[in-house]
Order: sequence, then C-alpha cells, then structure tokens
Amino acid sequence: MHNLYKIGYYAFVGAVVALGLLLVVSLVPIPGNIEVKIVQSGSMEPTIKTGALTVVKPFTKYAVGDVIMFGPDTKTEVPTTHRIIADEVRSGVFYYTTKGDANEDPDPQPVRQSEVIGKVLLDIPYLGYLLDFAKKPLGFILLIGVPAAIVVFDEAGKIWREVRKINRKEEEPLGNTAYDTSQNKN
Repeated sequence: MHNLYKIGYYAFVGAVVALGLLLVVSLVPIPGNIEVKIVQSGSMEPTIKTGALTVVKPFTKYAVGDVIMFGPDTKTEVPTTHRIIADEVRSGVFYYTTKGDANEDPDPQPVRQSEVIGKVLLDIPYLGYLLDFAKKPLGFILLIGVPAAIVVFDEAGKIWREVRKINRKEEEPLGNTAYDTSQNKN
C-alpha cells in the first residue's frame, strides 16, 4: 500500500511539473521558432480534434498535404489550421489553397506564404483545453498553485518529522556509563 502511495504521489508531482513546463513552453519563445498552439475549431477533425495542443514550426516552403497554421494570432483572432490541397506561384509569391479535412469546400481565399505561422508537427488531442484553462487565473491556481502548495506542504512536513526525530535522538539519555559494581558479584 505504501508503494502504491509513492507511485501515485510521484505521478501527481510529475503531472504538476509537466503542466507547469507546458505552460512555460507555451508562453516563452522556443529555439527554432517552434510554437505551441491550441486548435479552436473542428474543421480538421478527425485528423486533429478541437482542443488539441499542436506544435507548430515555420519552414521556408510547404507542400501539398502539409497541415499548416495560418492567419492572425491575436487576443481577438485565432489562427486557422488546415491542410494544403494545392499551391501556386504568382509574381514570385507562393500561395496555398487550403481546406479543413471536415469541410466540403476549400477555403475561399488562398493563403500567402507570409501568412503561414508554420507546419503542424505534432498534435495531442484535448490537452489544449487543459493548457487554455491553466492560462487563466482560476485555472492557474487550481491546476498549478494548489497542487504545488500540496507538494510543498507535504515535503515541509517530511522535513519537520525528520528534524523532530533527530532532536529526540539527541535528547535521549546515553545510559549509565559508570561502572556498576552491583552486577559484578563473584
């Protein structure tokens, strides 16, 4: 039972650390211009689910079949994640015709290469919901703050118990070291 507790505890700590790292990675620049993004719509289902966490990396050129993220990425506008179904060069500029896997028709406007954020390298279903919640104050408190506080208090309790144990050992009498003549009867 104690081993099961330890496994659960370390899994809990690992999950808190992983979520914290994921939160940091989504907010700080990653070498190679890699970005962590959340898919906001179901236009790419079943290939990429709504709420998926994606890892996006910019390239100099994209090919038909690549899933790309493009468009404005602001507080009020979310980028689109669609597959390239055709490409063409006009006046030396690459344009991509895109379409969501779940959509019947291609997107009405071709995408300029300069509008592309990057190619989707990896997607993890539903993890984006968790990350999005963790970015909000209440989510941060519930998903990072509270578990981290539990771990800190648990570790502080272990340290306190060890210090008490050491102090008790120091306070114990060492026993009577004087020679006891009563037991030495011939």
